[in-house]
Amino acid sequence: MDQVTRETPRAAARVLVPGRNCWRVERAHRFRFLVDGAEYFGAVRKAIARARRTIFILGWDIDSRMRLVPQGAHDGFPEGLCEFINAVVTNTRGLRAYILTWDFAMLFALEREWLPVYKLDWRTHRRLSFRLDAKHPVGASHHQKIVVIDDALAFVGGFDLTQRRWDTSEHAVHSPWRVDPDGEPYGPFHDIQAMVDGDVARALGELARSRWHRAVGRRPRAVAQRADSDPWPEDYRADIEDVEVAIARTAPPLGSASGVYEVRQLHMDAIAAAQRHLYMENQYFSSSVIGNCIAQRLSETNGPEAVVVVPRRESGWLEETTMGVLRARLHQRLKSADAHGRYRMYCPHLPELAAGCLNLHSKLLVADDDFVTVGSANLSNRSMGFDTECNLAIESRGSPRVRAAIAGIRNRLLAEHLGVEAERVSAEIARHGSLLEAIEALRGGGRTLQPMEPAVAPDIDALVPDEAVIDPERPVDPNELVAELVPPEETRPAANRMARIAALVVLFAALAAAWRWTPLREWLDLNHLVSVADRLEDLPFTPVAVVGAYVVAGLVVMPVTVLIAVTGMVFGPFFGAIYALAGAIASAIVAYGIGRGLGRETVRRLAGSRLNRISRQLGRRGIVAIAIVRMLPLAPYTLVNIIAGASHIGLRDFVIGTAIGMLPGILATVVFVDRIVEAVRNPGAVAYLSLAVVVALLVAAVILLKRRLAGLAEGAQRPAWKREVA
Repeated sequence: MDQVTRETPRAAARVLVPGRNCWRVERAHRFRFLVDGAEYFGAVRKAIARARRTIFILGWDIDSRMRLVPQGAHDGFPEGLCEFINAVVTNTRGLRAYILTWDFAMLFALEREWLPVYKLDWRTHRRLSFRLDAKHPVGASHHQKIVVIDDALAFVGGFDLTQRRWDTSEHAVHSPWRVDPDGEPYGPFHDIQAMVDGDVARALGELARSRWHRAVGRRPRAVAQRADSDPWPEDYRADIEDVEVAIARTAPPLGSASGVYEVRQLHMDAIAAAQRHLYMENQYFSSSVIGNCIAQRLSETNGPEAVVVVPRRESGWLEETTMGVLRARLHQRLKSADAHGRYRMYCPHLPELAAGCLNLHSKLLVADDDFVTVGSANLSNRSMGFDTECNLAIESRGSPRVRAAIAGIRNRLLAEHLGVEAERVSAEIARHGSLLEAIEALRGGGRTLQPMEPAVAPDIDALVPDEAVIDPERPVDPNELVAELVPPEETRPAANRMARIAALVVLFAALAAAWRWTPLREWLDLNHLVSVADRLEDLPFTPVAVVGAYVVAGLVVMPVTVLIAVTGMVFGPFFGAIYALAGAIASAIVAYGIGRGLGRETVRRLAGSRLNRISRQLGRRGIVAIAIVRMLPLAPYTLVNIIAGASHIGLRDFVIGTAIGMLPGILATVVFVDRIVEAVRNPGAVAYLSLAVVVALLVAAVILLKRRLAGLAEGAQRPAWKREVA
C-alpha cells in the first residue's frame, strides 16, 4: 500500500493543498460549467475556430466523423470534426494542432472508428498531428479529457470528442439530432465539462505538452509567453470570475516515474471536510478507498448526508456483471454503515425512455456549498491510481460569491434531473436544511430522481472476482505478472512477413466492414443464435456447423461464453458440452495458427505493445499455465490464442491445456443454462430444486477453484483487464 493510501484524510478548513491533493492552484479570470453535450461541443467548436497558435486535444477516444453541432454550425467551416479542425489549421497561418488519444489494441478496433491515424494524421495538414498514447502500464488507459486553445482557454471534464455524446439538457427521448455518424439514433446522454482561462489554462497547456512528450517522444511547440488572443466564446457567460482553481491528476508509476495520486487524495480530503452534505454524480461507483471514506462519515453521529447519482445500468452486459456487481457490493457496504439514515443512491429517471434512466457519464463531487471537483476521474479504483486522469477543483474559503457558484452547479444539476427550476431546488434545501429531504420533497412521477437499490444474485456475486481483478487501483508489474511469453522472432524474409501482415489487415478490415455494413451484427445477436441453432439441431452436419460458428465468432473476437451458453441452451448438457468443447478448441487452434504464422513482431504491433506479454509462467509451465490462463480473467480468449501461437508453447501443450482449462467452465455453463431453461419451460418444485442444487454446486466449485488457483499462482500478481474474457 503506497504512502498516500495510508494517510488518514484530514478535516482541515482548507482542502486544496498543492503537493498533497493537487498539482497546482492557479488563478482563472473566468470559469464556467458546461452541462451536457450541446453546451460543451458548441463552446469547443467556437474556441477551436478562434485558435491562433496551438490546439491540444487529449482524450480516451475521438471520432473524426462526429458533428460538434448536429444542426449545423454555419460558421464557414466543414461540419465533421476532422474536416473542421483540418480546415482551421489550414486557414490559420502558423497554427499547430496536437491530438493524443488512448492507444487501444488493434484487436479491439471494432469498438472504435476504423483507422483513426489515416483519417486524422495521414490525410490532414502537416501542422495537424495525431498520435496514440501507449505510455502506460499493462491494462491501464489514457483517460484524461482535456482541450487547450492557445494556452489561453481550456476544457476539462468527462467528454471525449467522439460519437454518441451530444445531447441537450432536456434529454428529449426522440430527438432527431441525437444520431451517430452512421445515422443510428442513441439514447439520452448526460455529462459535464469545465471551461476555464487565465493561468489555469496555461498550466493545463503545460500538462498537455508533458503528456504529448511522454507519449510521442518529441516536444511540441512551447507555451506562449503571453496570450495573443482570447478564444473564450463570447456568448458563454462565466459562472464565476477571478477564482483560484486546482488541477489534480492521477498517473500510475511507469519506468522511473513515480505514481501520482492527487485525485484520490482530493476526494478523500473533500469527503473528510464535508459538514452537511455530499453530492456525487458518476458513471462508476466502485472505489474501495472512496467507499471507506464515505462509510466512515456515515457512521459519525453528526456526519454529512451522501447523495450518489449514477446510471441505472452499466454499458453492456460485461460491465453490468463486473462493475455493476462492484457497485452493488459497495452500495450494500454503505447501507450497512449508514446508522443514521443519511445515504441515498438515485438514477435520473426519464418516463418515456424504455431503459427508464438517463445514461449518466458525469464525474462530479460537491461538498456543502464550499467545494466542487469535476473532471475525467470516475469513482472507481482505476481512476484513483491506474489510469491517467485530470480534475479541476474550486473551494470557497468562505467567499459568498464562490459559495453561490458551487451551490449553483449542484442545484442546476438537481433541477435538471428532477424536472424543476434551480431556484426551487435552492428554496427546498433552505427550507428543509437537508439535501435528502429537499430531493424527496421534489421527487415526482415524471422526470425525477428514482431511488436505486442495486443488488446482485448470490451466484453471480460468487462468480465475479474481487475488485483487484476487475477494477484495479495498482498498475500491473510486467516482470511479475507477464513475462516473455513471446520469444524473439525467427529471421524470415521481409516479403513473406509483409504479405502476412497485409493478409491479416485485409481480413480484419473485411470483418470490420461486415460487422458495420452487413447483417453480421444481427446474426451474432443472442436470440438469433438460439433461433439458428434450433434449426440446425436435427441436421446431419450440425457438429460441423457448430464448430464453424465458434471459429467465425473467434475471428470477430466474440465472447466464447455467449456461444457456450447458446450451445447448452439448444443442445442440452451432454451434446452441448461436447459441441462447445470442440468448437472452443477449434477456434483456439485457428487463432493459434494465425499467431504462429504472423510471428512475434506482427502480433506485438497488432495487439499493442502493452499486451504482448501475458505471463512468464506460460512460457515455463506449458499445459498448466494454459489451463490457468483459461480459468482466470487475464485477457480476451482470441487474444490469448494469437499470442500463444506466436510463443514457443507447442501446439500439443496448447490444445491439452485449453481442453483442461475450458472443460470445467463449459460443464458448469451448459448445466446451469440447461437447468434455467428447464425451470422456465416446466416450472415446479423439482425444476427449482434442481436449479438450486446446481447453483450451490457451482458456488462451491468456484470457491474451491479460487483457493486452488491462489495456491498455483502464489506470489504472482493477477492482471487487470476491463475487457471481455473467456
